[in-house]
Amino acid sequence: MSDVADWWKTSIIEMEPGRIELRGNPIQDLIGTISFPDMIWMMVRGDRPTDAQSKLFEAALVSAVDHGPQAPSIAAARMAVTCGLPLNNAMASAVNMLGDVHGGAGEQAVELFHFVMAYDGHVSDALSAWKDVRGKIIPGFGHRFHKPTDPRAPRLMELVDQAVGQGACDGKFAQIVQEIETVLRAQKGTAIPMNIDGATAVIYAELGFAPPLARGLFCLSRSVGILAHSWEQMNQGGRNKGPTPPHYRWTYEGPSE
Repeated sequence: MSDVADWWKTSIIEMEPGRIELRGNPIQDLIGTISFPDMIWMMVRGDRPTDAQSKLFEAALVSAVDHGPQAPSIAAARMAVTCGLPLNNAMASAVNMLGDVHGGAGEQAVELFHFVMAYDGHVSDALSAWKDVRGKIIPGFGHRFHKPTDPRAPRLMELVDQAVGQGACDGKFAQIVQEIETVLRAQKGTAIPMNIDGATAVIYAELGFAPPLARGLFCLSRSVGILAHSWEQMNQGGRNKGPTPPHYRWTYEGPSE
């Protein structure tokens, strides 16, 4: 190794006593002049979004902040607080639950949209191939709680349409989603509307974020709700709360006496 300074290499930050620069920008020039969504964009990607891109990006971040204490990650955070953990541990407990099943659908939907695009408009063939590789679940469509429609998705797609008109993106992934919905309706005999994961995936794909970043951005977004629920539970009190009240019992499947 030529020099100990080569141990870590980064294009994100330069720092020495009395100087902090993020992506080449002095921190004092950013404070008070850049929005938090734009800061996220700049830190992750290195450039700045246009105003239209920033508005669309912020809408996606806002849309996924919370989905109630029945969501496993939120429930975990609230239970952690009742076990005496501070906010940072409660938040870490919750974020660590955001995996492939709970929290991963956005990333999977971005992957799906790119997968379908590679089939040059043959959406039905693409979905069949996807199921052969990834299983029967089509990420980003349908919702077990919000029936018939997740109220967040139509609003986000309205904003995508506006963003296309403003030149923030070209709408190619929004078009793919419409085609997927058409094929699913024909296959199932009923509409399978897009959900929040599909809508935010459209936005992140339109804005050029790689699939893994869709999950990372979801974690950032949902952390807001996790913090809010953790703090609320801390102020409500309660000790050692489990997932259900004590008088609700589980189903025992072991041997009898």
